Amino acid sequence: MKSSFLFLLCTAFLLMGSLTAHAENFPQEEPFNYMIAFSAGGASDIYARVQQPYLEKELRQKVLINYKVGAGGSVAWAELAKSKPSGYNAVGFNIPHIILQPLQRKNAGYKTEDLKPVMIFMNTPCVLAVRADSPYKTLDDLIRAQKQKPGSIIIGGVGNATAGHIACVMFNKLTGLKFAYIPFPGTADLPIALLGKHVTAIMAFTDGTTQYAKDMRVLAVASEKRDPHVDAPTFRELGYDIVEGSLRGIAVPRETPDEYVETLYNIFATINGNPEFVRKVESMGYTVMDMNPQQSREYINMRVKDYTALLEELSK
Repeated sequence: MKSSFLFLLCTAFLLMGSLTAHAENFPQEEPFNYMIAFSAGGASDIYARVQQPYLEKELRQKVLINYKVGAGGSVAWAELAKSKPSGYNAVGFNIPHIILQPLQRKNAGYKTEDLKPVMIFMNTPCVLAVRADSPYKTLDDLIRAQKQKPGSIIIGGVGNATAGHIACVMFNKLTGLKFAYIPFPGTADLPIALLGKHVTAIMAFTDGTTQYAKDMRVLAVASEKRDPHVDAPTFRELGYDIVEGSLRGIAVPRETPDEYVETLYNIFATINGNPEFVRKVESMGYTVMDMNPQQSREYINMRVKDYTALLEELSK
């Protein structure tokens, strides 16, 4: 009996030692797979590309950025939900996308809780923009044109069940009009669609207009207060209570150990606190944020309740 007990005790210590050693090695064993849910050249991709060299320095490993594009991001998020929870598999996520898709679809391929947030690190409010040569100088001009000729105004946005889509739905409800909405695969597609005259306007994000400042005119920003990156009034200033945007972060599979998540958070937070990095991304129109894993989860849970109520209200 005593020998059996000693054998079990030794086995337990060896197992604990193995787990401790494995935890101490993380993240130094294999390349870090960073999945992007949208088209190359979009906000998620650009931010990840700026992060990449800093990540490789902190992780001391290669960071492999790959793309799983489709269904407004749900292809990638469903892929992550099935991935090995090793700490080396992660995906960029967007709010409200990861909340709205499971709420609106019977089978989005994943559930919001399948994604374990490491950090919410960036925000971009929605903006409604037209071409610089557009006859619509103000938001009222656009609304007036739609009233005079219903169906004449077409707004492009990123996917369905996304921040831009919700902002357009709210805009329709508050104006009592039905602006046509066309979904595109990623934010990089929106300027092309607008400048190519495939749509009248786009419900994009602050970062998507900074590099096209001379080619576009922003009519309104869906933020609580004026955005420092965009010279335009808020929807609220113009009489429409629309505050919407895309918060972005990084997530891992649900079963990923908490200690790995905490390690990854510290690495991403270190990068977001780097003055050089901050200058780079803010010049591109991104607003840097720092929500740790618990804060990120609490925020997501709160927004699940908010969007559930919003969808019920919009369906009336």
